[in-house]
Amino acid sequence: MTITAQVQADIALIKRLGGPSKLAAKLGYSRPQRVHNWLKRGIPPSVKLAHPHIFLWHVATQSAVEGVHA
Repeated sequence: MTITAQVQADIALIKRLGGPSKLAAKLGYSRPQRVHNWLKRGIPPSVKLAHPHIFLWHVATQSAVEGVHA
């Protein structure tokens, strides 16, 4: 089983945010197992959209920079 580039990026992000337990607490989940599963499957798009300040900040930053240089 190969891990896609998106799943690898999600794994790196979860680690950067403190790991499954800390991220689960930040998202208000009572059990870190839910977040731990994302290390194999990737972060669901619905979760990313529900928490853009955590998961999609880099998209907004990149768009702002590109807009300045347009």
